[in-house]
Amino acid sequence: MKKLYLIRHAKSSWDTLGIDDFTRPLNERGKKDAPHMAKLLKQRNVVPDRFITSPAIRALTTCEVFARTFHFDEHKIEKIDGLYHASAETWLRILRALKDRPADKEEIVLAFGHNPGITEFANALLNVGIDTIPTCGIVSATLKIETWREVVWGGGQFLSFDYPKM
Repeated sequence: MKKLYLIRHAKSSWDTLGIDDFTRPLNERGKKDAPHMAKLLKQRNVVPDRFITSPAIRALTTCEVFARTFHFDEHKIEKIDGLYHASAETWLRILRALKDRPADKEEIVLAFGHNPGITEFANALLNVGIDTIPTCGIVSATLKIETWREVVWGGGQFLSFDYPKM
């Protein structure tokens, strides 16, 4: 069995004119929300096995905050270029391509990305109707599969949807 936590990056800054989308940093709210949401997962006794993220600064920084909260080696974070503004189809393809870890009875993955693709993916994977995953929102799911290759549309079981303003 697999557990998947889909996490949209924390709130980013638009303050610097001329900065490209990829390099936008977190703003002050994002810097507060990311540790808050990471602690929420930690309080629920989530023990992540791996972190995958878009390499965009706002997603990577959010991921690093979560990794520090869980005392996860930041050098083991998997930066996946395709997660930068990935479509739902790309999310599916990336998850199906993850290498399995046979020793894990239950692998727990935290995956960080962007809208609209992360919301579209959550809806298609879980057959839910989330309008939008807000910044630093977390959708969690159980996947009753043995290997990542088995991920299919509608194949996940929705567990929870949390976000900073709840």
